[in-house]
Amino acid sequence: MFTGIIEEIGEITAIAPAGDGWRLTVRAPKAAADAVHGESIAVSGVCLTVVGSTAETFDTDVMKQTLDVAAIGGATVGTRVNIEKAMPVGARLGGHIVQGHVDGVGEVLEVRPGAQWSVLRVSLPADLAPLVVDKGSISVDGTSLTVSAVSPSSGSGPAGAGSGAEAGHWFEISLIPETLSATTLGTRAVGDRVNLETDILARHVERLLAFRAVPAVAPEGGSR
Repeated sequence: MFTGIIEEIGEITAIAPAGDGWRLTVRAPKAAADAVHGESIAVSGVCLTVVGSTAETFDTDVMKQTLDVAAIGGATVGTRVNIEKAMPVGARLGGHIVQGHVDGVGEVLEVRPGAQWSVLRVSLPADLAPLVVDKGSISVDGTSLTVSAVSPSSGSGPAGAGSGAEAGHWFEISLIPETLSATTLGTRAVGDRVNLETDILARHVERLLAFRAVPAVAPEGGSR
């Protein structure tokens, strides 16, 4: 379990094939300093298990399914990643509950820099759109953020300044100076792919409602 509060920016220093997956080496001195075999570390929002470590790096295996569904599948040596170690029991929940289970990938559609703040508009897969609400929580590349705007339920709406109409679902996040400097989001550009994890509470509610919506089936020869 994680909070979405990034502890450091790491860098992928090696990628080696491991069956149909990868073995990654990540340079992250803070996380590696006391990393132990078998513990969980979130790498840009993907919960991975430590299989080896040095004073400054840790190794982890990434299965094919993760490579297929997460933006980490497009990583190369030199890719910078957000790092967070698992939350210890009794610690403050500074962000929101983040599992490190990526729901899908979004694409940066627009970056609107300001004097201090920066606003990112990110595409949203259609199946995730009902789970994202204005002022709700979302994890983007493992970073706990508050949604500052969201597309209408029709899936289209007015675009940001100077970008024209955009079809499809999207959401926006407003990044403070600390987030811009302490995470990889400060260097994101249009076209970049990012890992998305929606609020776990929203996912549970959606699942419950799906079962409630199924009409009762009458026994054979009877009625209800």
